[in-house]
Amino acid sequence: MSLGYTTLNDRVARMEYDRSLLWITLLLLGFGIVMVYSASIAIAEAGRNTAFSATYYLSRHSVFVLISIIAGAVVFQIPIRILQQMAPYLFVLGVVLLILVLIPGIGHEVNGSRRWLPLGFVNLQPSEIVKLSVLLYASDYTARKAALMHSFQRGFLPLFGVMVVTGSLLLFEPDYGALGVVTVIAMGILFLGGMYLRLFVTLIVGLVFAFVMLVWTSPYRMRRVIGFMDPWADPFGTGYQLSHALIAFGRGEWLGVGLGASVEKLFYLPEAHTDFLLAVIAEELGFIGVLILILMFAWIVWRAFRIGKRATDLERPFPALVAFGIGLWMGVQVFINMGVNMGILPTKGLTLPLLSFGGSAVLTTCCAIGILLRIDWENRQLVRGFTV
Repeated sequence: MSLGYTTLNDRVARMEYDRSLLWITLLLLGFGIVMVYSASIAIAEAGRNTAFSATYYLSRHSVFVLISIIAGAVVFQIPIRILQQMAPYLFVLGVVLLILVLIPGIGHEVNGSRRWLPLGFVNLQPSEIVKLSVLLYASDYTARKAALMHSFQRGFLPLFGVMVVTGSLLLFEPDYGALGVVTVIAMGILFLGGMYLRLFVTLIVGLVFAFVMLVWTSPYRMRRVIGFMDPWADPFGTGYQLSHALIAFGRGEWLGVGLGASVEKLFYLPEAHTDFLLAVIAEELGFIGVLILILMFAWIVWRAFRIGKRATDLERPFPALVAFGIGLWMGVQVFINMGVNMGILPTKGLTLPLLSFGGSAVLTTCCAIGILLRIDWENRQLVRGFTV
């Protein structure tokens, strides 16, 4: 088959990509702009006494979304083989950023957590960058060491050591939500890459034990865990945020109170435009709105795994693992954020992908979607006999 643009069919084939994935992503980004504006009007007006105070978060988030879409489009142009070559260097960059954020005078501290690097107009959150860099590095390592993944010393232990260093840096911030997501990404890629089931189960048991000890040895973390189990026991203390999130869900009922009509966002629910944006969505758009949102995220996760399966069939291990990792990343982060908002999981600082206010999170997620679209595009080209 011809490798050039010799016919109209060839040109059409070269333009093929997963349009449903792209449009769902753009719809979520647009919906996020609307909901961030709705959830942030009150806090923006109270914090800034200017003519444009009400649109402060709207304007910033819109700029973040625009930059992120451009970044995703740029990443889409990068061949996956080049991305695999860049993976180790991107991982090193992520680790360096995690170290920098812990240095006093460089990292910016908010509410006892040192997670941001001030860059003038914006604050960069290295833990968001690390999610993508760990995904690429773990996929590259597993693809290269596939024949050794049955070996504890030669296959698993080197990557585990790297993950321990990364996890320790995230604990020092601390950023437990990002740590949980990074752990699931790395573990999922190792399992899909061929790790022995016995070794995988042993590792899971070890991680569960480590988590229990992490909670048990910290009175603060213990209070957080106990507090989410019964937020009404201390509704003005440890259960304050969750109790108001649950009130928002209750007020929304089936169809919601109407867009912009949320009461909980009026200084009752902290972080209404970031970590608890879902509670505002539930209050204003009701159960139906939340259900539609869940189905849209489920579609992205399903498409990621389908794209990964196609890459596997084409014997492309690195793209397949990256696609699977993106699906895991999106699915786990959405589950954790929604679980926190609904009181199923302890409160963690983790945003709702593509929707919540936060430039670093939106940027890295759009880059991940750009990579996923590229993998799908290359799959389609290879099936038709083109080179990529």
